[in-house]
Amino acid sequence: MDIERANADATERMMEARPVLVGLGKARDVIPGMREDLLLHAGPPLTLRSEPQGKAWQRASGPMRGAITGALIFEGKAKTEADAQALVESSQIELEPCHDHQAVGPMAGVTSSSMSVYILENRTHGNQSYSNLNEGYGKVLRYGAYSEDVLERLRWMEEVMAPVLADAVEASGGVDIRALLAEALHMGDEGHNRNKAGSLLFTTKLAPFIAKTAPSPEVAADILRALGDNALSVLNPVMAACKGMVDAAHGIEGSTIVTVMARNGTDFGIRVSGLGDRWFTAPVAVPQGLYFPGFRAEDASGDIGDSTVTETAGIGGFAMASAPAIVTFVSGTPKDAMNATLEMYEITYAEHKYFSMPPLDFRGTPVGIDIRKVVEKGITPRVNTGIAHKDAGVGQVGAGLVRPPMAMFEEALVGFAEEYGY
Repeated sequence: MDIERANADATERMMEARPVLVGLGKARDVIPGMREDLLLHAGPPLTLRSEPQGKAWQRASGPMRGAITGALIFEGKAKTEADAQALVESSQIELEPCHDHQAVGPMAGVTSSSMSVYILENRTHGNQSYSNLNEGYGKVLRYGAYSEDVLERLRWMEEVMAPVLADAVEASGGVDIRALLAEALHMGDEGHNRNKAGSLLFTTKLAPFIAKTAPSPEVAADILRALGDNALSVLNPVMAACKGMVDAAHGIEGSTIVTVMARNGTDFGIRVSGLGDRWFTAPVAVPQGLYFPGFRAEDASGDIGDSTVTETAGIGGFAMASAPAIVTFVSGTPKDAMNATLEMYEITYAEHKYFSMPPLDFRGTPVGIDIRKVVEKGITPRVNTGIAHKDAGVGQVGAGLVRPPMAMFEEALVGFAEEYGY
């Protein structure tokens, strides 16, 4: 078994993937395996397939329960958190990871059948990937909030914003997200928690087509204002793009490259290219960072979200050298941001061909997390993340940094040795 060749192949496929935003559609119509009685969520499965769904509700974190509740109210299937709990525990509603359906979702990541999603097509390898739409910061569904104002905004996004965005993307001929990311990294973004430049580029690319396809100037203005005011508007298409990249690298026999890192608020999970769809999991940590006024560390939920797909694809915490200003949001100093990137070269297989960083003389970002190097060097990946309140219904309380647990990398390496007879 030539592990080096397998890893070179996996990393090359990840880098050469060129995901293009080609449209939007209802989750039930475009996401493989999506159905009316299914909710997709971030992270690894909450339970084993053989275990009852009721256990999934019991293991779900506060923000995950809040997002499930909000999604079921949005779908007209529940009115309260107790209704949502009853639907899940009776298996009338099932829960499955976004990653099992070529999709990703930030924070709780909950996606229901009638929600609109971005459709990304990897023009190099032909695979597709999906993500829901971004609501902005603070009191939002993905952080577990589900009050009427949260739901009202979701309805506006679904009924007004999504149809115009769908027409605008189609009229634009598609948005090359890999090219957008490469440019944003040269403008102070890192692609995960700091997307100010990328979101402005995204809005600029679509603005003429939004103006052309919106039913009225007032609607066009409202949508452009929503995109322009949300510094994370591009995060979800970026995440879907990264999903397309890592999926292209998955399933390479003999490869020790990580192709999934994801958290559900209870467990952190990884998948490895050469080990199929098996999850390796360990309990999540609580991020360390900066809190919004009125909140502190005791309010924080455990680490949550699929947005670690960005680090898996070689940006986010791996590209912090490009985004020194991010430390004002997640804590630390500009030197810490630089050192974070430099450390990640120790556990990755290559330097990215297309994602480069001006502060490091345009060196490519570290890409291709190798479980062998993680365990050998005792270094786990760096992750930038938002912080949700531990209770359902509250929302975002801060942002910070977190490290995945070493135990799951060790378990994956043992699993690799058993699989390939080492």
